[in-house]
Amino acid sequence: MCNMASTRRGLCRPRRCTPNLPQQGRRRRIEELSRSSREKLLQSRDKMFSKFTSILQHAVEALAPSLPLQEDFVYHWKAITHYYIETSDDKAPVTDTNIPSHLEQMLVILVQEENEREFGETGPCMEYLLHHKILETLYTLGKADCPPGMKQQVLVFYTKLLGKIRQPLLPHINVHRPVQKLIRLCGEVLATPTENEEIQFLCIVCAKLKQDPYLVNFFLENKFKSLASQGGPNAISEDVLKGQDSLSTDTGQSCQPEEPSGASGTEHTDLEDEPSRQMGDLSASLENLSVTELPEASVVRPNQDYNLVNSLLNLTRSPDGRIAVKACEGLMLLVSLPEPAAAKCLTQSTCLCELLTDRLASLYKALPQSVDPLDIETVEAVNWGLDSYSHKEDASAFPGKRALISFLSWFDYCDQLIKEAQKTAAVALAKAVHERFFIGVMEPQLMQTSEMGILTSTALLHRIVRQVTSDILLQEMVFFILGEQREPETLAEISRHPLRHRLIEHCDHISDEISIMTLRMFEHLLQKPNEHILYNLVLRNLEERNYTEYKPVCPEDKDVVENGLIAGAVDLEEDPLFTDISPDNTLSNQEWLSSSPPATPDHPKTDGKTEVHKIVNSFLCLVPDEAKSSYHVEGTGYDTYLRDAHRQFRDYCAICLRWEWPGSPKALERCNLEAAFFEGHFLKVLFDRMGRILDQPYDVNLQVTSVLSRLSLFPHPHIHEYLLDPYVNLASGCRSLFSVIVRVVGDLMVRIQRIQDFTPKLLLVRKRLLGLEPEGPVIDHITLLEGVIVLEEFCKELAAIAFVKYHAASTP
Repeated sequence: MCNMASTRRGLCRPRRCTPNLPQQGRRRRIEELSRSSREKLLQSRDKMFSKFTSILQHAVEALAPSLPLQEDFVYHWKAITHYYIETSDDKAPVTDTNIPSHLEQMLVILVQEENEREFGETGPCMEYLLHHKILETLYTLGKADCPPGMKQQVLVFYTKLLGKIRQPLLPHINVHRPVQKLIRLCGEVLATPTENEEIQFLCIVCAKLKQDPYLVNFFLENKFKSLASQGGPNAISEDVLKGQDSLSTDTGQSCQPEEPSGASGTEHTDLEDEPSRQMGDLSASLENLSVTELPEASVVRPNQDYNLVNSLLNLTRSPDGRIAVKACEGLMLLVSLPEPAAAKCLTQSTCLCELLTDRLASLYKALPQSVDPLDIETVEAVNWGLDSYSHKEDASAFPGKRALISFLSWFDYCDQLIKEAQKTAAVALAKAVHERFFIGVMEPQLMQTSEMGILTSTALLHRIVRQVTSDILLQEMVFFILGEQREPETLAEISRHPLRHRLIEHCDHISDEISIMTLRMFEHLLQKPNEHILYNLVLRNLEERNYTEYKPVCPEDKDVVENGLIAGAVDLEEDPLFTDISPDNTLSNQEWLSSSPPATPDHPKTDGKTEVHKIVNSFLCLVPDEAKSSYHVEGTGYDTYLRDAHRQFRDYCAICLRWEWPGSPKALERCNLEAAFFEGHFLKVLFDRMGRILDQPYDVNLQVTSVLSRLSLFPHPHIHEYLLDPYVNLASGCRSLFSVIVRVVGDLMVRIQRIQDFTPKLLLVRKRLLGLEPEGPVIDHITLLEGVIVLEEFCKELAAIAFVKYHAASTP
């Protein structure tokens, strides 16, 4: 029994010890849960007590007799400062305190005080705010973000103060100095909880500067450039660059522009002599709370530290599209300020130009190489303020569309920014785009040899040519594409501007797609309201009229001139080339008498110019009857071009009106007819292309003739003479548009003889092009047949343009 008992006792000992371990762990967990529950209950009680205190305070304020505004204002401010002096908990969010309600009441009092006084009169509450540097104190609290969320409250207070108070506050040094330092805190870190309040604050500052542009000197001053130039790159200590933000040491005198003369300067001097015990206590309390400041982002700020422009530029990169658009609007307000000093500071002392163009370059480089040029052409119009795109919701999505819209949106913003900017700033911004984007990024792409790369880069150039609206940016774009040369071209120097030479050569590229895209780009370029475009491409080579052969009119030739022909000119209707002409395709003299405007003393019919009906009939009769097919199809006559020609000519006249072109050609006696004539690289390529119209694809021919008709519409007398007058006396070795077409027609008449059933085939091709006949078997000589149709239509278009221009010139 004893052994059994001892054995039992020995076996029982481990049974008693083993269960103790889980029991102890369970007890520990119960204690931890109890402690956590107690803490939560205490926090809940504190929050409830804080809310109850706030409610009780509002009730007391409502029931208590109203105090004078100044006493009430001071009470609310002291309530805020007492929180920092008395509190021991620096982790509680600001929303759990009474600080927001006190700040709101301070604003209400300031607004009420201003409403009760005459405009411009400063009340005691506002004087108290300025005298005791309340904004400086709030700035420090906001920068420290103590308690958490205080920065947001400070931004809201500043925004409402500047927005609701009508009297100008920014001229006061105790306002614009803390405002300027608060600007520094905005945009340092993207996607912060205070981002919305930051942009609202910056925008209200921009709006105030728009109202009083001279105040911009307080915010766009080039602070440290002079110090750096005197002491070298290391002369500025880190403490100076970061600023001395504590209330007891920051006077800001070295950083501020000269204070405007007036009461504010005197007030500031008086305030500097007064010690502030309350602020000293507050500073000490902040130190006791061990407040840590928010880390600053590494933001590049060349030549200038805390400034409005850089903060806005940082916020343009916000992931929140609404914030980014607001920041762009703020920048647009700043660049439009009329102050020359502000414009100079914007462009020389901030990184505005660099960041705008660098982002443009990065977005351009982000475009995929595989993006379809047709997609670049046809993507919908882009507005910088509406850059919102959803790939899932887009039925016409294509690879790279998001990147393309982002690039075009930012280019549109740069264009609008330059359009709205003060002139000095606009010129600087446009030159930055020219140098840093056009030359630095686009030119290498346009000069490459890869056909796919050439096509894509040319399509992008065409797109931004269509999109640009700013005259100053357009000027820089034109100089980039064409160069600044205005003297007549020579064959030896056509490559003087490499990009211009390459682009014009691309109009006659072995790849038809590249040719068509480049011709489209030039066609849209010619529609832009810039005189240098046409002068550089065409007019500078026609200035001396040395394409003509000067033949003085003999007395015996006067009767010929009176009959409508210039002496020495050949009537093409009597030329053997045009003997087989159908009367239905010409206009009789009687018809022209009824359709042409009557002669006036200022515009006589026989003033030495070829009569317009001769010119029109010359173009209409160029293509022989057997090569015509339009009279077999209704609605394809010459008159169909008149309405379009009239509208387009009117638009061109409106564009060219301010260029003060002469109304008549330069007198031959004053022209240098001895100089060798060269039509210029651009017209040379177009004429060469026109000469091959029977052997080129249909789409290429349409584009070549479209560019030539655009040129013919310009209301310059030399262009009209060179491109639209069949009877001009060409000098030896010179060619005109009419002479090029004559050679094409001569070649056509020979080739027609070799094609069986030429006319039926031609009519079938025309009907297929018009969609009147379904596609069928391939027709022989399809390229030539399509070329003949384009040639016929082009001649009718030129005839319509000649008539419209004559009608406009003959109308007094």
